[in-house]
Amino acid sequence: MKVTDHIKKAQGETLFSFEIIPPVKGRNIQELYNNIDPLMEFKPPFIDVTTSREEYIYIDREGLLDKKLTRMRPGTVGICASIKHKYDVDTVPHVLCGGFTKEETEYLLVDCHYLGIDNVMALRGDAMREEQYFEATKGGHPYAKSLVKQIQDLNAGKYLHEVVETDDCADFCIGVAGYPEKHLEAPSLKTDLKRLKEKVDAGADYVVTQMFFDNKKYFEFVNAAKAMGIEVPIIPGIKPLAIQRHLQLLPQVFRIDLPQDLIEAVDDCKNNKEVRQVGIEWAIQQSKELKDAGVPVLHYYSMGKSDNIKAIAKAVF
Repeated sequence: MKVTDHIKKAQGETLFSFEIIPPVKGRNIQELYNNIDPLMEFKPPFIDVTTSREEYIYIDREGLLDKKLTRMRPGTVGICASIKHKYDVDTVPHVLCGGFTKEETEYLLVDCHYLGIDNVMALRGDAMREEQYFEATKGGHPYAKSLVKQIQDLNAGKYLHEVVETDDCADFCIGVAGYPEKHLEAPSLKTDLKRLKEKVDAGADYVVTQMFFDNKKYFEFVNAAKAMGIEVPIIPGIKPLAIQRHLQLLPQVFRIDLPQDLIEAVDDCKNNKEVRQVGIEWAIQQSKELKDAGVPVLHYYSMGKSDNIKAIAKAVF
């Protein structure tokens, strides 16, 4: 079922969903199941599975370093199929511009269609570690807007090199990212909202926001988006703080602001166990306010760990 259909079916009730990352190559998928199992009691209608782009590794060849391009966390579509089969829940694979040609994207989408996956999250993706700025893959998409268009074309039976007359077209529900505090590369929030409007006009069906820690910024973002004519559901993305170093890492990596009350609460912690508890309590407070405001879904960035997400969900749902 499509994410948007789940939202309609809920008739105003706030749904619970979360996002996981594939395990590193060589790790057992059971570790992933062990972190999903505790969250299933909250009946998530869908689970997102991230996609990692390629990165360079260096292999020692008898004293010489051999530079190789690889993916450390492959298996997104396989994990989606496995979760769908094991838990009977819809899955949302993330589809990236970065690291994929348009042909590779088409093959991935065909696989998803065959597996009965109804939803995809269309993302530009990050720059590689060696890049100062994002550079499009040769033969790939430079922006999420054009990726959304390719998916919509496929929904209409328009493949890259031909139009296929068929009664079995894909019908993907397309999610895209939104940034309450603007994308780190955007010159202004207004410009970033224009880019979001372009993605919606290209065919995006819903938006999931980047993490934020001040609900006021989410509400302002939603109001600004609506004023610009964006009418699709905007799902808030929530990430609980877990370690003291998040105070430096999150603003640096995602260009977000942390509320002073949260900073001071973390500074008062003696260890990361206490920080984790502060993160849980802050996310509970955020979640309850958002739920009271009638958000369609509360979407949690679990990063593969479920104990703190379970504690939050238990207090909210």
